[in-house]
Amino acid sequence: MDRRVTKTGKDSEGDITSLCGAWGSTSKATAIREIEASSTAYYVQDIYSRRADVHVVAGATGKYLRTDPNSSCSDNLDSLPAC
Repeated sequence: MDRRVTKTGKDSEGDITSLCGAWGSTSKATAIREIEASSTAYYVQDIYSRRADVHVVAGATGKYLRTDPNSSCSDNLDSLPAC
């Protein structure tokens, strides 16, 4: 199942805590489990209909979510409005 992300929840430090779209919302932990299990693909689509998939990244403080690194800021999770 593919889910387009149009908004994100963030904590006081700006870290992504949830993903939101027309389908509803899900927590970061659930999204990570679903992406790793290949049961759900989350993505961001910019105004030019370019798709950037959301991936799980292992960071120094644990797993987090991010889109494919590219030259467009409009498809970054951090640039989406709050849900």
